[in-house]
Amino acid sequence: MDLFSQQKIKNILPIDGITNYHGVVLDINQCDFFYQNLLQNIDWKNDEAIIFGKKIITKRKVAWYGEQEFSYKYSGITKTANIFTKELLELKKIIEKESGETYNSCLLNLYHSGEEGMAYHSDGEKMLKKNGAIASVSLGVARKFSFKHKETKQRIDIILENGSLLVMKEKTQTNWLHRLPPTKKVSSPRINLTFRTIEL
Repeated sequence: MDLFSQQKIKNILPIDGITNYHGVVLDINQCDFFYQNLLQNIDWKNDEAIIFGKKIITKRKVAWYGEQEFSYKYSGITKTANIFTKELLELKKIIEKESGETYNSCLLNLYHSGEEGMAYHSDGEKMLKKNGAIASVSLGVARKFSFKHKETKQRIDIILENGSLLVMKEKTQTNWLHRLPPTKKVSSPRINLTFRTIEL
């Protein structure tokens, strides 16, 4: 099986954006290696956000890595990037080859179970490259991922498998929201990496 066949890549959005699902791009050995390495060696911390003036600490954990110590602000909290590990650079190289894009940073999320998720949002921070690609890599248990059009409210759902790649680009962030809906049907962890480009 050719994991890098371009024939299976498809834009899952019907209008107003390009989000290409590449399917599974990592073999099972790569998935196991990266999952275990990231779980043990990444500097995971509970996420923090300012919502309606109150500081919220999430159950899910996050980490922020880059080619340099970027400062990155979202949800009212400023984070400073750690320098890419050797393994993250190795994974970045694979994802850049598969997606045809380049990235200089990565935001990682650790969801301990299906009860942890992410509300609808778009990645529109000013430091991100305008209409740039964001490559989302999934490791661990498969989870449903949802898009909702900002005006029509049309919804698109997709199951993100272990070792899969989803690339959001062009007008996706302008016109669509996305979320990871919580579920009680999943009890295993998932690591999500979003490779992106910060412009200074």
